[in-house]
Order: sequence, then C-alpha cells, then structure tokens
Amino acid sequence: MKKTRKILSLILALSLVLAMGVSAYAADSYTITVNNSSPGHTYEASQVFTGDLNASGVLSNIKWGAGINSAALLTALKADATVGTYFTDCTTAADVAAAMDGLVNDSTQAKAIAQIVGSHLSTSIAGTSVEGTNTYTISPLAAGYYLVKDRDDSVNSEGDFYTRFILEVVGDVSITPKGEIPTVTKKVKDVNDSVENSSTGWQDSADYDIGDAIPFELTGTLPTNYDDYSSYTYIFHDTMSMGLTLNPGDIKVFADGVKIDASKYTIVTTGLADDCTFEVRFADLKTISSITADSEIVIDYTATLNNNAVLGSDGNPNLVSLEYSNNPNINGEGDTGNTPKDTVIVFTYKTVINKVDKDNVALTGAEFILQKYIAATDSWTNVTVTKNTAGTTFTFSGLDDGIYRLTETVTPSGYNTIDPIYFNIKATHDTSSDMPALTSLSADQSDASGSILTSGIAATFVTSTTEGSITTSIVNNTGATLPSTGGIGTTIFYILGATIMASAAILFVVKRKRPAMKTNQ
Repeated sequence: MKKTRKILSLILALSLVLAMGVSAYAADSYTITVNNSSPGHTYEASQVFTGDLNASGVLSNIKWGAGINSAALLTALKADATVGTYFTDCTTAADVAAAMDGLVNDSTQAKAIAQIVGSHLSTSIAGTSVEGTNTYTISPLAAGYYLVKDRDDSVNSEGDFYTRFILEVVGDVSITPKGEIPTVTKKVKDVNDSVENSSTGWQDSADYDIGDAIPFELTGTLPTNYDDYSSYTYIFHDTMSMGLTLNPGDIKVFADGVKIDASKYTIVTTGLADDCTFEVRFADLKTISSITADSEIVIDYTATLNNNAVLGSDGNPNLVSLEYSNNPNINGEGDTGNTPKDTVIVFTYKTVINKVDKDNVALTGAEFILQKYIAATDSWTNVTVTKNTAGTTFTFSGLDDGIYRLTETVTPSGYNTIDPIYFNIKATHDTSSDMPALTSLSADQSDASGSILTSGIAATFVTSTTEGSITTSIVNNTGATLPSTGGIGTTIFYILGATIMASAAILFVVKRKRPAMKTNQ
C-alpha cells in the first residue's frame, strides 16, 4: 500500500507547474495554503481518498474520501474510453488506487482520471483569503488525498486562470499556482503606394486609400496548462468598424507556420450575438495533435476600406478578443474565459480644393482631377471627387499618404488654365500602442524622398489632424488682353508710327538733294 500511496502522489499531482512544501507529521488537522492568490479568487478542497495515517506519515487502508461521489465516479471511470479498462473489476477505493499503480505521471490516462475525479465531487471545504498577503488558506483538513480547485465563477481578474491540484495531505501543504492564460494580438501592415518596397512589418496602425485591401494578422497563444485539458475551445472574435469590409475568401489559418486544414475550424460571419464581424471557431483544438502549449495560432486575412470610412484622427478601429477554455476540471467544456480586446486603427484623409480668383473670391466653372502616383506601375490613378453645389469646392476623400497631381481639366471662361500642382501627403501615427493615434498630418511640394518638386505651380496647404483634411486654394488669373485706348500699348504704336513717318521724310529730302546721275550717251 505504501507503493500505491507513492503512485497516487505522483499521478494525481498533475496540473500546472506548482511549488509544494509539506510540513513534518503532526496532528490530524492540516492546512492547505495557496500562494499568489488573486483578490476574489476562491479555492475549495474536496477529499477524494482517506485512510489510516501512522506516525511516519504513511497513509494506508485507502478508503473513499468525504468529498467524492464514489458510486458515480466508479461508474464514470469504467465507462471512459481512455481509462475504462483499468477499472473494470474495481469495487472499492482500494481497488481504484491499486488500478492506478504503474501509470505514468502526466500521461494521457493520468490526466483523464484527474478530469473525471474533478467532475464527481460531492462536498468541499472552502477557505479564506489572508488579507494583505495574497494567500488563501483551507483548513482544518484530515489526512488524505484532496482535489483543490477554483470555485466556479471565481476567476474574474485579468491574468487569472483556473487550476487543478490533486495532492496528498499528511501535513500542512503550501502550493503556488504558476501559469499563463492565452493572449491574442492584432496587427496591420502599412504601405505607401508612391514609394517602391515601402511595406512595413506588422504594427498597430496604418493609413490607406478607400478601395485598398488591407492585410491584418491575428496571433493567439495557449495556456501553460494546455496539457491538462482533454478538449479545448478556442474562438477568435473579430470586430470591424463600418469603414472596413471583410474579404472572407482571404482568411488563412496557421499553427506554428503550418496551414491548418479547413475541416478543423469554422468561419462564422452571420448571426453573431456579440456584434463581432466574424469568428474563427475551434470546437476542440485538441483534435490537432501537433498543437502544444507553446504553439501560436495565426490568422491572416484582408479587409477593404470602403466609402463608410471615417476620416481623420478617429480612424477605423479593428478589434479582436480570444475566447478559450478556462477550466480543466470540467473537460474543457462549458467554462470559457475571454482575453482583453486588442485594437488596431486604419486612418484615411481627404484633400479639399477651393477655386478662387485673384481677390480670393469663389470662382465657378472649373473642373479638376486628382491623381495619385503608383510607384509599382510608374503610373497615375484617378481619385474620386465630390463638389459643393456652387461648384467652387472640390473634395477628394479617402486618401493615403503619397504623391498626388492636381490637374485643371476645365478652365473658367476668361481665365488662364493653371499648370498641374504636385504635392506629397505625409502622416505619422502610433505603430506600437494599445490605442494608436494619428499624431501628425501635413502636405508639401516634395517627393517621397524629401526633394522639392519643381513641376507645377506653388500651393499653400492647411491641414487638420482631427478632420484628416489637407486644404488649399487654387487661384485662376484672367487671360491676357490688349490695353484699352490711351494705355501705354497704344502709345507704343503712336511712337512707332511717328518714327516710321520721320524716317520716310528724311529719306525723301536726301533723295531730292542728291545730284542727278549722268547717263552714258
């Protein structure tokens, strides 16, 4: 029986990594102390086995403990597909203990047994938090084997997690749960179309043109006690703003860099109760044998910036949270936790052109096109324009940073056509932040390298980071005409005419005075 006690101590103390200290043998009244307990986190202990404790601290004559529903537990052990064959002939607690003899700690069978035990508890003893020490104590306890678990719904704080300890109590015991809950991050790539090879790495913000397909990436981790679960629910909840449209066909799912077969997960885009845009659901991550506690689950996809996009500093947020199994005591079913949401933001801007005359009075009759330079194709692409009712203000919305060319295609009657205007929109935004912000927006007449653009005419730009606007006034001058009568131009003609007449008179006089040419006879 001493050997059985040793095997139980090994097999049933399977859970998270823990530090455990046991005092020397004393009276049959003991305390379990849980260190690093979070506020509001309640633990409880259920006695699975009891027995006779001798002066050497050896527990013999194993019997069912007071905290276990023994009949239901025995039935469940026999019926389980993983471990049922071990318990076919068992009728007593001693039989069950003997059947466990020889099992390897942390084996599939040992984990299955512990999970079944955790589902068949009848009574438990709750303890108390020790104020100011972050410890939780459960006492008085008789000698035996105990399952120590979190009380249901007591895991409330961020970074907290459910645990499962089955341990021998033959003295005061101190345990320290150690583990990490899953995490999820969301990232986006940025690119400036006017500059070749300008794509960034994964970051927390970007700016794009309306109509662009934007790449996003979700990365989820797993808990350190992943091995304690027999099944594991894992769900990505992705929520987009109205300015982003999901491209479902672009969704790809990977585990540790290897693409996961689509049969292992479900993509859901409709009927979602939490108002998210789409979910990637793993009903049981354990069906993918290659995944371990150290694995990362990665989802790559694109979304298109649409005409509902918000301009300026508010941007277009895109959020993700991760729902995950959070209680190994109930076979990974029913209890789930949720990570905090992680946010990335996509920004976009507008250019506003006001058409005026030389006196800064609004001028009608003009038409413009704005084009963006695309470095990859060495070409210019048109930007959609909207006009005010008077036709004096032209707004080009949904712009990224980059180089632009404004061309007047229709000139007001009586005015000169302007030369094209070239300008460069520049923006900065937080690339690593829990809540990224648009920090600056400007425009000047330089190219992407900072060199001043010499083509076109000069323009002055006024920007608003809040509104995401770049505004300038374009002046048309009237066409060139001859000055009216009495002007200097007429005087020039008069002077020129008089000069010609004087020259003719002089020539006439000279000819009169010249002696007559003699002719040869």
